Amino acid sequence: MHLWLVQPSLAPRAALAEYFAKVCSLKDLDKNLMIANQDKKSPAKDRSLRDFFGKILSRPERRTAALPVGLRVYAVGDIHGRLDLLDALHDLIEKDSRDGPNDRILIYVGDYIDRGPDSKGVIDRLLAPPLDGFSTRHLRGNHDQSLLDFLDDPMHFRLWKDYGARETLQSYGVSPPRFDKPDAFATARDELEQALPAAHLNFLNGLKLSTEVGDYFFAHAGVRPGLPLAKQAPDDLMWIREEFLYSNSDFGKVVVHGHTPSPEPQKRHNRIGIDTGAYATGRLTCVVLEGQECRFLSTGLTTGTAS
Repeated sequence: MHLWLVQPSLAPRAALAEYFAKVCSLKDLDKNLMIANQDKKSPAKDRSLRDFFGKILSRPERRTAALPVGLRVYAVGDIHGRLDLLDALHDLIEKDSRDGPNDRILIYVGDYIDRGPDSKGVIDRLLAPPLDGFSTRHLRGNHDQSLLDFLDDPMHFRLWKDYGARETLQSYGVSPPRFDKPDAFATARDELEQALPAAHLNFLNGLKLSTEVGDYFFAHAGVRPGLPLAKQAPDDLMWIREEFLYSNSDFGKVVVHGHTPSPEPQKRHNRIGIDTGAYATGRLTCVVLEGQECRFLSTGLTTGTAS
């Protein structure tokens, strides 16, 4: 187990070690802190030490993320070819929104294709008129990018094939390559180019990498800690995992993301994860954000307010 998970004050205490001009263990540092706090010979020194310790050991107050008044956002996790679940979740969203504000945004965080049986049907549905009263935003996932990469270079099939490429090709009526040969890859690519509707290609090419609403930042996979949101790299926005998931950093806004599946939606002080493995679990999830409220809707799950 990483020590910082059980001892959040490790980083500020490491800074104190430099103050004492020596490398010391946490036990030694605690002893030095006790001695310093018990030193009553110099009130001025005592006050300065207390001020110093307070500045380093204190934690900044976490501000609760919020949306502007009169706005509600629904953000949908990874769909992965499950048109049946998308339709079911749309029904839940439509019913849930009836008593909501008139200003409503529906955000999809990407990975519309692969793994599930009907990637083509999912994109058809996303291209249809949106739910009544909603504006929509569609983000790009790493699987969506993989289809585009395959069109650019058929050899990309070697990377894509283990992550749902076959199901996507079949949904467009294209036979997946039977052999690991460049000419087989090229044939499948050429057939997909013919079968892929122009509207689908335009949709995939037009997907954004991120979007922002109020105090929330939406991206498929997450962000790289330490970089401003405006300077995030495309690969990180579509692919990042551990560095982001295990970070306790304040990213500037709460990041709403998919990409990494979990049995239940995840709510942390700095991120909200909404990939619940729909293609395998039957649970497609969206987060509902309004004011400072955060709750979830899921197919196959009861609704609830996040703790």
